Amino acid sequence: MDPKLLEMLVCPVTKGPLILDRERQELISRSARLAYPIRDGIPVMLEEEARKLGPEEWEALKE
Repeated sequence: MDPKLLEMLVCPVTKGPLILDRERQELISRSARLAYPIRDGIPVMLEEEARKLGPEEWEALKE
């Protein structure tokens, strides 16, 4: 994923910053507790396509 694109993208729900999870190919929104998928190098920034973060994942992000 292009680093410049990542800098411009924000969570569509909270307008907060996103964290790239290269391993899972997702953009993580801590504030919304959502993970947006990246498909074929393109982030899918739709709330209905996002995966909710589980309690363990959420706790790991807070550290």
